[in-house]
Amino acid sequence: MAMEIFAARGYGKASLAEIADRAGLTQAGVLHYFRSKSNLLTEVLDLRDATDIADLGSARPRGLAFLRHLVDTARRNARREGIVRLYTVLSAESVTDDHPAQSYFRARYAGLRGLVAEALAEACELGEVERHLDIAATANAIIAVMDGLQVQWLLDPAAVDMAASTERAIDALLRSLPGDA
Repeated sequence: MAMEIFAARGYGKASLAEIADRAGLTQAGVLHYFRSKSNLLTEVLDLRDATDIADLGSARPRGLAFLRHLVDTARRNARREGIVRLYTVLSAESVTDDHPAQSYFRARYAGLRGLVAEALAEACELGEVERHLDIAATANAIIAVMDGLQVQWLLDPAAVDMAASTERAIDALLRSLPGDA
């Protein structure tokens, strides 16, 4: 319920009263479990991440298998509008001063860039892609494509196939980005 309300209204306009009402609790009841609206937001974001981690399984795929996992994530996200909306709204809001999820999203993007860069480095080591690939720039571009596709999909789901577009972008980036060589 909180996830849906944060996704629909953003953090600032989401009210604890509405969240409590939809959960069948009082505001005091919600605060008993989460101490504050910002703690509730953090728990909602952690739940989103836990869902994605559970989908990944016990071990992160290596190299190009991890990039295929990203395509699979885009495919799953096309069936999870609420989670996609939550992430999109809150990540955009988090760039504002003093937003309670700003440190969460900074850490999340740093971690995601690290995971994608590590997978790209593994793909180079495994001979799956050429070693001259600019790993940091490619990781940033892959993440940017995925986030941009989510916004487009939320605005017009029939016009955007997130999985196919993610796969096409990753393939194009791996083939054509100039490297450091």
